Amino acid sequence: MDPFVYVPADDPLFGAVDCALDHDAGTLVVSGGGLPRAEVRRAAGTTPESHVPIGTRDPGSLTLRIDGIDETLRPSKGFLTRRSYRVEVVSGAQGCRYLLVPDSLGTSRLSRDGGLLGVFTSTGDGSVTAEWQAEGGSGRGVGPYDASVGYALAAAFGTGAEPMWKLTLNAVLDLWP
Repeated sequence: MDPFVYVPADDPLFGAVDCALDHDAGTLVVSGGGLPRAEVRRAAGTTPESHVPIGTRDPGSLTLRIDGIDETLRPSKGFLTRRSYRVEVVSGAQGCRYLLVPDSLGTSRLSRDGGLLGVFTSTGDGSVTAEWQAEGGSGRGVGPYDASVGYALAAAFGTGAEPMWKLTLNAVLDLWP
């Protein structure tokens, strides 16, 4: 039996994109739509966390490979602010920095070197949608590599986060005896 959950996306710029997620094994593959193949893998022996689709936010336990090239993946730990749930990719292949940061309860913004590319929504089961915002919403300037990074990060880590006040309240309540 195939352990992957295959979830197709219909991207407005790139067409059919497939996200294949195996939470138990800690493997995600993004392909199709003319995008370079992206793979996120959790290191063997890492105990998976149920609230993270790929199973961990520990940068030392994760690898990202796009189009056969290893990229630097830096997910933050996630605690009291939405920004603490950000995920950064430093791309040697593209010579730029990507950042996926939650901006609402269910969405996260993808930027490249500080310029907004799009807004992603993921339910945590490999399902991802993208709304390209670059260049006034036309999506011009968004390339296949950008899309591959965005889909991989959104599917691997999910999107969105609670507002700061709720995250703080939950942290305080967790400490309450």
